[in-house]
Amino acid sequence: MSKIISIIFIVLRLALGGMMVYGGVQKFKSFDPSPVEVVEKAQKFQEPEQRNTLQKILYISGMKQTGYFWQVLGICEIIFGILLIVQGTGFIGALFLLPITLHIFLFHLFLELDEIGELFLTGGYFLVNVVLILREYKRWKNLVWIKFI
Repeated sequence: MSKIISIIFIVLRLALGGMMVYGGVQKFKSFDPSPVEVVEKAQKFQEPEQRNTLQKILYISGMKQTGYFWQVLGICEIIFGILLIVQGTGFIGALFLLPITLHIFLFHLFLELDEIGELFLTGGYFLVNVVLILREYKRWKNLVWIKFI
């Protein structure tokens, strides 16, 4: 039974790491729109029922407009995903990916609540990340719990 559980955790690590590497690479495939293009695109979604779409466009475009944040996020996803895939560095990769998977989940929770499938998928990423960290509880519990004499 413990061998099956170990295999399940390996598969979860590989799947989450692979998805993060893929997502990081995709961030370099899209072009950065000019500020004028962002404003023109945003003006098309000014109706009250299109508020969520407008928020998503402005949020993602804002990250791209910084000139560095979107790329830094992509690099972090690639590096941390590789750390998660490699056997000896899986725990540190899962730990570093936690804020990224939380951010992805919260983005979908607050800005794409109508996309139930994506919400469950990103919630799954975050849950898998938490489970991978909790599996190594014995390795980090002394950092969290202070023992009083």
